[in-house]
Amino acid sequence: MLATLLKVQRARRLSSDVLSCFISGTEVRSSEKLSGSCAAAWRRRLTGDVRGVSTSCPLSSKARGQHKRELSEKKLTRHFVDQRRVKLLAGSGGKGASSFHSEPRKEWGGPDGGNGGDGGSIVIKADKFIKSLSQVVPIYKGEDGEPGGKKNCYGKNGGLSYIPVPMGTVVKEDGETVVDLSEHGQEYLAVFGGAGGKGNRFFLSNENRAPMNATPGVAGQERVLQLELRTMAHAGLVGFPNAGKSSLLRAISNARPAVAAYPFTTLNPHVGIVAYRDHEQVAVADIPGIIRGAHLNRGLGISFLRHIERCPFLLYVLDLSTPEPWEQLQHLRFELDQYEPGLSQRPQAIVANKMDLPEAREKIEALRSCVTQRVIPVSALTGENTEELILHLRELYDSYLSGEGKPTRW
Repeated sequence: MLATLLKVQRARRLSSDVLSCFISGTEVRSSEKLSGSCAAAWRRRLTGDVRGVSTSCPLSSKARGQHKRELSEKKLTRHFVDQRRVKLLAGSGGKGASSFHSEPRKEWGGPDGGNGGDGGSIVIKADKFIKSLSQVVPIYKGEDGEPGGKKNCYGKNGGLSYIPVPMGTVVKEDGETVVDLSEHGQEYLAVFGGAGGKGNRFFLSNENRAPMNATPGVAGQERVLQLELRTMAHAGLVGFPNAGKSSLLRAISNARPAVAAYPFTTLNPHVGIVAYRDHEQVAVADIPGIIRGAHLNRGLGISFLRHIERCPFLLYVLDLSTPEPWEQLQHLRFELDQYEPGLSQRPQAIVANKMDLPEAREKIEALRSCVTQRVIPVSALTGENTEELILHLRELYDSYLSGEGKPTRW
């Protein structure tokens, strides 16, 4: 009893020491040193007598002010896929059942085998919330129908399988276009499910009162299709590599494509949204760089020329650091016309980029004398004269609305 009382008094005295140490110093500073017993007791009070817990380490929560790092073009390439080859296998039908009804006092009830269920079909559906074909897998298998049962029970049909794809996806078979999914919610029934087999009840007739035969289900349709995504944008930035298209898209929209000082920085199209005060939005696509012979599948080839087909108007981005920038315009128009006749004649504007360079001032007048279209000198690096480009972009957009009808809202 006496020993227990001494322990209680020590604990009380230790607590009072700790309290006096804290009150006398008002705050425990890192530079101040407590006595050995006082510091040990204070540490136990903070940690709750739990070993291995440090009270001096910072919290593990994310520090404020840290922003998400932008993805590099290599990582963006992994997320963006614009073409897929898929194999579609529809579900097979369930087999029919062969059975006879039997119960007490009704031994000759007759055939009661039900039909099998139909196999599930596969539907390709356009979805505006899907931006890439990266989620499309190489093989799709539909749901099979369930077999029929006795007592005239029919098998369950296989459910529909949906493949969500972005708007602007073109479905091709053997190189020929089958359907163009350009509207949200548009569906295309790609493969049909097989029909279910017939049970022996189906074959009941006056001539055959006890049929024994039942048919198996039909196999589902099999098909191999090519899915190609054509970026749907109102305006397309067309130019040679290192012309500054990605930097220009950064300057006028909310897109953040990768920018570097070497050719073919952009490996996939990027779409940016230019917002106006009246809440109208114009989509601008940064098409990867085109080189001479692109229509012959050189460089990045024709895999990205098809994205320009969906752009109602074009913005030719010319590099004023080259000796003769007007020759770039001629080569770009030639490549577009070779890919699709008349593609280069769509409503357009010429954007003379890199006006921040000293030699660009001299070339802008020579460029204007060689072309008849409007030339807009800008600097994507400094943002010089980007307001004129944004206003002219709205003029092209308004003229497109008046002539073609209201486009897809982004």
